[in-house]
Amino acid sequence: MMDRKKLFIEIFKKAEKKYDKSIKRLAGEGWNSPWKTLIVTIMSAQSRDEVTIRIANELFSRYDSLDELANARYEDVIVIFSGLNYNKTKAKHVIAAAQMIIADFNSNIPDKIEDLVKLPGVGRKTANLVLTECYDKDSITVDTHVHRIANVLGLVKTKTPGQTEMELMKIAPRQYWSKINRIFVLWGKDVYGRDSKKLLEKLNG
Repeated sequence: MMDRKKLFIEIFKKAEKKYDKSIKRLAGEGWNSPWKTLIVTIMSAQSRDEVTIRIANELFSRYDSLDELANARYEDVIVIFSGLNYNKTKAKHVIAAAQMIIADFNSNIPDKIEDLVKLPGVGRKTANLVLTECYDKDSITVDTHVHRIANVLGLVKTKTPGQTEMELMKIAPRQYWSKINRIFVLWGKDVYGRDSKKLLEKLNG
């Protein structure tokens, strides 16, 4: 375990040095209210950040409040979501999530993971991102990039992102938790595939 902790810190510091100053915006970043962050992150699954941000801006230009989104017609939202992967499911989820936030949480985005994951379309990845972005809480957001890099480099040996989250919590010092997703996602976008040599070459190049 100690070796993996040292390995994590060594790898993360190199990755942070390489990518920390990047101005590239990820889908869940830079929104002016927690409900928008939540909705965009639901939208972002299996979709490119650039596409998600563009479509989210279109969505919010039409529905500028949680109430407006909760009362949106599915048929109208699906038109906006036409460029998203799994757009039919996501359209249903964002409307239903808006309705549930209003009905069950007094229009406030929950700040506990056990409440967030009750919302339609929200798993641990989305919940952790909301906790980090909106409430400045220490949490590890594990998407496909984080899951892949952590396994390829031997930091963890896991089969699912949820398992990866739990294992990273054991080896990553808490002060790094909220930084892992952004740094590893930028790194993962830079290096495709499952070649550990290429991943490390990118850091050292």
